[in-house]
Amino acid sequence: MTVHTSRNHPAEDDGGAELLSATARDLPPGRHQFHKERLMAQIHDMRQTERPTPPAPERRRRFPRPAIALPLTAAGLAAAVVAGVTLTGHDGNGVQDAGPALTTTVGAATTKGVTRLLDQISLAAAETSSSRPAVRPGQYIYIKSESADSYIRDVDGTSSLASHPLHTRQVWKSPDGTKGWLIDPAVNKSPEGETLSLPDEQGNTPKPTLNGPSYDYLTTLTTDPDKLLAKIYTETKGQGNSPDQEAFTTIGDLLGESYPPAELYPALFKAASKIPGVVVVDDATDAVGRHGVAVARLDETSGEREEWIFDRKSHVFLGERSVQVRRNSGTDGLITPGTVLFTSAILERTVVDGIKQTPTAKS
Repeated sequence: MTVHTSRNHPAEDDGGAELLSATARDLPPGRHQFHKERLMAQIHDMRQTERPTPPAPERRRRFPRPAIALPLTAAGLAAAVVAGVTLTGHDGNGVQDAGPALTTTVGAATTKGVTRLLDQISLAAAETSSSRPAVRPGQYIYIKSESADSYIRDVDGTSSLASHPLHTRQVWKSPDGTKGWLIDPAVNKSPEGETLSLPDEQGNTPKPTLNGPSYDYLTTLTTDPDKLLAKIYTETKGQGNSPDQEAFTTIGDLLGESYPPAELYPALFKAASKIPGVVVVDDATDAVGRHGVAVARLDETSGEREEWIFDRKSHVFLGERSVQVRRNSGTDGLITPGTVLFTSAILERTVVDGIKQTPTAKS
């Protein structure tokens, strides 16, 4: 059995957000929202009644990972929740255990130069996003990335820290968020991938939100940094380990696997510069080994630092990672400083004319 640290969307910001992979598959943000919320409530109730110690800190996985395909029973969930992370069986897909946990040297962080760096990133974002192709009805946003993660592996009652290897993830999403496709060996049973199209099995078509946005939804957001940040705080109230951390995470979600409109993209960075506790990490490495400078924030509760990595010269977004910088007692000391909990690298982000079409295949 494996244990994944979790990091995802609103109903998945609890430690039990990574679900049993035998019944899980990756879905667009917001899909099966009702079931996710019910699941999180069940986990919360079980932690309150079955555990003598406080639950481990909450985490959210940056990229949308497994969501619920079918509601799970409380008994099944009780067996799944351990120390704030969620047990899963062997994924049964294309990603195998790779061995030791991912680790890195914890880079020094400073508040010096944060505003200046984010101003530079915002200017670069305005320039790059202005040259991005517009998204028309019938087209798809295509994002290709590489990612890997560390997790707690439990074999015959003995826990150890291990990792899943770097693997390619490809996702296609329609502008309105109702159609899509995913190819990710970490969550797909078939190498051909599977549909992300709505409605879901229960006939639900959830409305897009900040934590489950469509491109069309993002075009409706204000580009005033102060108003945008106020909206983020309001809509994420009560989520995560603190309002500031949740605001930072929410913006980070939009940098990873979404396609922010040209006017919104630079506003996100200006909004981030107004969040208390944001720091600069002078050297950080994305999932494919590209070095850059990071904008980061430490979750004081979990001891995990979220890092957005940018090219040092062009200030283009490269990817992100989550690094443990303080010992997490909720995992029996297994997750130590320097553990890379999750790492990713964005390789392509563009618009294509058909689902499952890649940029090189465009006519």
